[in-house]
Amino acid sequence: MKRKFWWPILLLVVLIFGGWLIVSQSLRDNASQQYEKTKVPTLFLHGYGSSHRAEEHMTQAIVKAGVTQNVIRATVSKDGAVKLQGALPQSAYNPLVEVEFEDNKNANYRQNGIWLKNVLVKLQKTYGFKKFNAVAHSMGNLTLAYYMLDNGQNKKLPQLQKQVDLAGHYNGIIGLDDQAHQMQLEENGAPKQMNATYQELLKLDDSYPKKQVAVLNIYGDLDDGSDSDGRVSNNSSRSEKYLLQDVYRSYQELEIKGEGGQHSKLHENRQVDRAIINFIWKK
Repeated sequence: MKRKFWWPILLLVVLIFGGWLIVSQSLRDNASQQYEKTKVPTLFLHGYGSSHRAEEHMTQAIVKAGVTQNVIRATVSKDGAVKLQGALPQSAYNPLVEVEFEDNKNANYRQNGIWLKNVLVKLQKTYGFKKFNAVAHSMGNLTLAYYMLDNGQNKKLPQLQKQVDLAGHYNGIIGLDDQAHQMQLEENGAPKQMNATYQELLKLDDSYPKKQVAVLNIYGDLDDGSDSDGRVSNNSSRSEKYLLQDVYRSYQELEIKGEGGQHSKLHENRQVDRAIINFIWKK
């Protein structure tokens, strides 16, 4: 009698679970149809003292949205050697690459740019990639900038298509070489005072490929009167536009206000996740 009693319940549970799986898969399939499907990888670059863990919220959000199912990691040793963890099948589309520098407190931006080149060369040799996108946070933006400064015109390397910049400190960091309200912009977007890094980055005008790269510049404003994310002034982030004004294909800015715009919370922010997804992959 007990077996007869449990059998209908078990069957009902199986049917409900099976139906849930079918509906879930259908929702994922419908979601994925909103997005372009390409072989172009998107690299995630962390900031000073950070790691791939700072990138995981964003990559997991992108996977959950149905953009891709393929995520690998590229770890760069202190001597610049690159190790890939995970593998991409031939059928992979919109792959994500979490880049991690073991020497994560190296503030030599040019050296970081060399390490990024090592990652791209490794990916190129392994998978044949000819293009790439990048999502960078904090010092990761300078890693990308110095990579482009030295390699932007090298057609033998994968070509940058889209870049998302989070909390970029192009002309100073509060507490180091900047303070709240100190840095002001001219009407044309140029900083009234340029630090040494910014002056070197002025050469990006010659190194970026003309009208090839689309840029989304995201910065946070705590809305506490500091006009900053607590670490980087909004004007320091916004000064990027002047650097690329003659070379970008398109340029957009997104301000994240309030607590969610704090420097280290920008890469844990759902509004940022959605902006990245729409900018890079939305049809």
